[in-house]
Order: sequence, then C-alpha cells, then structure tokens
Amino acid sequence: MQLHTQTLGQGQPLVLLHGLFGSADNWGSIAKHFSQHYQVICVDLRNHGRSPHSDTQTYSDMADDLLAVLDTLGLAQIHLLGHSLGGKVAMQFATQYPARVSKLIVVDMAMRAYPDRYTQLMDHMLAVNLSQMASRNEVDNALKDAIPNLRVRQFLLTNLVKSGAQLQWRINLPALKANYATLIAAIAVHFDRLSLFIRGERSDYVQERDIAELKQHFPRAEFVTLPTDHWVHAEQPQLFIQAVETYLTNHS
Repeated sequence: MQLHTQTLGQGQPLVLLHGLFGSADNWGSIAKHFSQHYQVICVDLRNHGRSPHSDTQTYSDMADDLLAVLDTLGLAQIHLLGHSLGGKVAMQFATQYPARVSKLIVVDMAMRAYPDRYTQLMDHMLAVNLSQMASRNEVDNALKDAIPNLRVRQFLLTNLVKSGAQLQWRINLPALKANYATLIAAIAVHFDRLSLFIRGERSDYVQERDIAELKQHFPRAEFVTLPTDHWVHAEQPQLFIQAVETYLTNHS
C-alpha cells in the first residue's frame, strides 16, 4: 500500500505519525518548524487522511506500509516520531525494522492494552446521515448531544470532506471500528537504540507502571513529562518542540 505523505525541508529524515482519526495535516506548525533543519515526512496511516482504505489494520500491516514509504522515497534510516496510535505504529516499526530507525520518539503512548474509549464515538459518527447534511455546521449540530466536547467534535470534523456536492467521512470509519479491538490491544515490542517517550502530565495514557514496562523493552529510553493532556504537541507546542530538539541535538 502506498500511503499519502507530505514532505517539507531537507536534511536528516524525520517521519511524523498521527493518532487515531488524525492525518498528516495535524502536524502543521510542528512540521514546519522542524523542516528548518530536517526533511520532515508527515504520513497518513492507512484508513486515514488521503491514504488508501483497507479492511485490515494490524500494527504489522502499518509497519509494512511505512517501510514501503521509506523504500519509495529512498530513505535508508530515519528519526521516527509518533503520537498515540502513531506511537504504537512507531514502536512496532522500530521492532520489525530496527536498522531503519536512528532515533525513536513516542508521544503519550505505552505498549499495553487500552480500554475501549471510541467505539461509541464511531457509532455516533456512522449514525449521522450525511446525505441529509449540507454543511459542516449541520454535522456538528447533529453530533453535539452525543459528543458534547467541542474540541473533540472539531477534531473529528477535520475528517469531513465533500465529494461533489455530497459530504463524506474521509477516514474509513467502518474499517476502523472493525479493527478497533486490534488497535487497542497490547503489542510485543523491543528496541535497543535511542528512544524518547514524551507523556502528558494530565493524561492517563502513560502511567508509572507503563514507564517501568517500557524501560524493560526500550533499555536506552529517556522520559519527559509535559504539563498537558493527551494532545501534547497541540497543547504545548513550544515545550514539545524544545523536548524533541534537545533530544535529537544532544544525541546527534
């Protein structure tokens, strides 16, 4: 599968992987900043963004998708950074293809299984009759009662596009729902090279017990905690950039 990518800048390749329901567009100003010193490649994972859709979505599938991207672009070795779902994909890729990763950065994600947070949310999105909707505002109003958090709705609505006059979800919601149990399952990973784990202080995605487990499987890992919830890079972009830059520079 040939994934959609966005490339900015020149230099050592830095690949950025988004989270569930996200896309390469999410990296915005972060990608632009790092493009001053790196060749930044923002990737749309399968069933997300402008990448192809598929009925399957295992972590091994997504690692192989990324390998195809690197081979197509002629990139022998990269720095790899992933947030949330993208963080799990990054860990899986580093495990399967360690020689292709110079430094690994995982943002607010551990290797354990997670509770079901989003099946109900996907059901609400699938229940919206988009053929009866003329605008993003109408879809927003249709989701307001079921998903009261405005920030969450705004994020989800970034996946709403027009095909002709018809609104549609750009993400493959049926496949994401069908594969969701796989996406939240624990993964068996190990990586002996340099790695950095950045977590949000107010997030419950990476807890102290997770750090203890990660240290066993990522023996050269460093850990940074920032004053955020789960969306670390969006909530504190300057602190996030500083943490990543310090790590990459100190270990260059």
